[in-house]
Amino acid sequence: MTSEDASTLDVLDAVKERYSKGAQAQVPELCCPVDYDTSLLKVLPDEIVERDYGCGDPSRFVRPGETVLDLGSGAGKICYMASQLVGPKGRVIGVDATADMLALARKHRDEIGGRIGYHNTEFRHGHIQDLKLDRDKLDAWLAENPVRGVRELEQLRAEERRLCEEEPMVPDESVDLVLSNCVLNLVENGAKRELFREIHRVLKRGGRCAISDIVSDEDVPVSMQNDSELWSGCISGAMREDRFLDAFAEAGLYGVTVAAYQDEPWAIVEGIEFRSLTVVAFKGKEGDCWEHNEAVIYNGPWKQVVDDDGHVFRRGERAAVCRKTFGIMTSEPYKEWMTPVPPLAEVAADDAKPFDCAGTRPRDPHETKFGVVREDVAPGADCCEPGNGSCC
Repeated sequence: MTSEDASTLDVLDAVKERYSKGAQAQVPELCCPVDYDTSLLKVLPDEIVERDYGCGDPSRFVRPGETVLDLGSGAGKICYMASQLVGPKGRVIGVDATADMLALARKHRDEIGGRIGYHNTEFRHGHIQDLKLDRDKLDAWLAENPVRGVRELEQLRAEERRLCEEEPMVPDESVDLVLSNCVLNLVENGAKRELFREIHRVLKRGGRCAISDIVSDEDVPVSMQNDSELWSGCISGAMREDRFLDAFAEAGLYGVTVAAYQDEPWAIVEGIEFRSLTVVAFKGKEGDCWEHNEAVIYNGPWKQVVDDDGHVFRRGERAAVCRKTFGIMTSEPYKEWMTPVPPLAEVAADDAKPFDCAGTRPRDPHETKFGVVREDVAPGADCCEPGNGSCC
């Protein structure tokens, strides 16, 4: 076993041990004070409310009818809040690695479903950096196929691969919203990149994530990273806040936005400040770029802005964009900052040509008017702003 493997196992063991204890009795130092919607807590038993170890409220981003995935669902508090928000047509999946937490969450599933009038929540056993492997199914296989030697070990590895490929715990592009509340920092540093990739993988095109986590204002030194007690206490695994944001973009997500930033630090260790941060990001920029003579105008207030793909949008300028970027820039979270300029004549998909998305060029107005001849029009009687019912 390498020193890295040993460190990883120490982290996993420390986290599981601490949160197993947290499932049996409340551990106040594992959570930040959070103001949740109390109307969503009324149906929850006290032991679920008390054994929640979060640092934010990502449930406020849930919408009716969605499929929601909660990473590190613990006792199930956020899942059961989300179950009420998505309604009977929605679905909520919680994933956790700690058996005691899963048992607590599952214990009250039927009771809570009966109180809200429908059952739309389930909990699965797995690691959030590996959302393909369903450990409940693997445990069931092991019960019938115990490993006693190398041959059986090879069979185990083959079954793991089969489960990931044929029966993934969370399939590709199956989730509208990924939530997490103070859990990503518990994942070993070497697995964090894969964790963000998994978030991207399971999200549907147009889906989004809302992640509340503990971040640091400075890099956490190696001496603190090697302290498993500090790691399980949401300290040592915290990412530096700017790198935390970069990780979403590096995984292929866009529109990365700080939705909540804790002013006063939750903890200060060796002069390093640790605080809660909630980030929202979107999926949907994959695919080819096609020319449809579309443009967007950045409304301000800054002179210009640059997106994660290097598009430069200058205030008041018609920026030529491909069909994909046009859709992104006229949807959340950008739409309030952009004015869409569609062409007068729609370009059919069969007639669209490849669009070079490297950089940004101005869109000549003649391009958006191409193919349409308009007669001169005298100044009209109605010069009101859109939505203004009366003006001079």
